[in-house]
Amino acid sequence: MSTTARKRLMRDFKRIQQDPTGGVSASPVPEDILMWNAVIIGPDDTPFEDGTFRLILKFDESYPTKPPVVRFLSEMFHPNVYPSGELCLDILQNRWSPTFDVSAILTSIQSLLNDPNTASPANVEAANMFRDHRSQYSKRVRETVEKSWL
Repeated sequence: MSTTARKRLMRDFKRIQQDPTGGVSASPVPEDILMWNAVIIGPDDTPFEDGTFRLILKFDESYPTKPPVVRFLSEMFHPNVYPSGELCLDILQNRWSPTFDVSAILTSIQSLLNDPNTASPANVEAANMFRDHRSQYSKRVRETVEKSWL
């Protein structure tokens, strides 16, 4: 059965294949277009550089009216990422728009890596470290980057 959500996800997938965005990739898992695996490469000239971070995106039949649930599978030390891997990102909550597609979601997450919102932290330790002890924060992030290679 073809729903609006499934049609839109197929269009998102085609767009990612035809016009890939640097440093992000995603595709649906076999047999379930509502579940996607994604990878974000850490941006250059940041503590996240060269990291290969895996994520999962879970859509439901109300997409694109409702955003997906996005979670890092890779360990992540970041002010806006909960220990569970879930994100605190405004476009996935109160600033969601049906104009956002999978590529836009992943690009937003990639830019969040080096530009966290410390005013609304999901990980208070990471937020405090980012604000008050930047070199220590960078060292912890580099450790997660190295773990992301395994």
